[in-house]
Amino acid sequence: MAELLTRIQRANRPPFHSLTPREARIAYRMGAEILDLPRAPLARVEDLEAAGRPARLYAPSGDRLPVLLYLHGGGFTIGDLETHDSLCRQLALRSGAAVLALDYRLAPEHRFPAAVDDAWAGLTWLHQQAGALGLDGSRLAVGGDSAGGTLAAGCAFFAREQGLPLALQLLITPGTDSHMSHDSHRRFAEGFLLDAQSIEWFFGHYIDADQRADWRFAPLHAEDHGGLAPAAVLLAEVDPLVDEGLAYADVLRAAGVPVQLELARGVTHDFIKMGRSLPEAIAAIDFCATAIKEQLKP
Repeated sequence: MAELLTRIQRANRPPFHSLTPREARIAYRMGAEILDLPRAPLARVEDLEAAGRPARLYAPSGDRLPVLLYLHGGGFTIGDLETHDSLCRQLALRSGAAVLALDYRLAPEHRFPAAVDDAWAGLTWLHQQAGALGLDGSRLAVGGDSAGGTLAAGCAFFAREQGLPLALQLLITPGTDSHMSHDSHRRFAEGFLLDAQSIEWFFGHYIDADQRADWRFAPLHAEDHGGLAPAAVLLAEVDPLVDEGLAYADVLRAAGVPVQLELARGVTHDFIKMGRSLPEAIAAIDFCATAIKEQLKP
């Protein structure tokens, strides 16, 4: 990981917070899969529209499979179907489940709660339309990384309130708090891939300061975590978000929610997308795939 950070620093790419959102999206897309595993061939890879948004379906076979709605990371501001294509293929390949990646609306053109609304609309659509896609909508999960993990956590609350059957919430290095006050934000404020200035840049584009206590942005602040779907939580030790991720896992457990927690040592935020260089990334993908397989089995 240290070698990778040195290489990334030598590349001298401008930080996201020094760019416009459009420039940052282009830069992120250009670099997003450099360290990812090669895109694995699958039996089904189909572009479609889900709840009015572009989406991409990945399936390792033509069978009637369970399905995971996947929400990409990128601080609600960058990222798309292309930046997370390799990861979604790996999750489908290794879990045996289908994965539907959703291209939700991004800030600052679409500020909070547009991404939240799209994520929930996508999950509802998937539950209703899975049969038409040849999939099993009764075996349903939601997941995402970073900002996508925040959105996935929010979907679990909506599913609970609406009685939608949700077997798993897969939370990969999620943001769960709004205060940036946990000690890991201080420990890893600079030099560990996701820095404090970029976090504030993402927040500023996405949400007004007086809205940040809203549980849809900061699920740690929700009043009641009881009755939520079982969670698989994957965290990186060298990540500003790690302490709030641990706090969220604790809150879920205290509310009686089954939690599988994996803390990957010595790696940074976004490490799961570095499988060409980090064995920890492949182990993390396998952790996620096993959780999907176990929670979505008949």
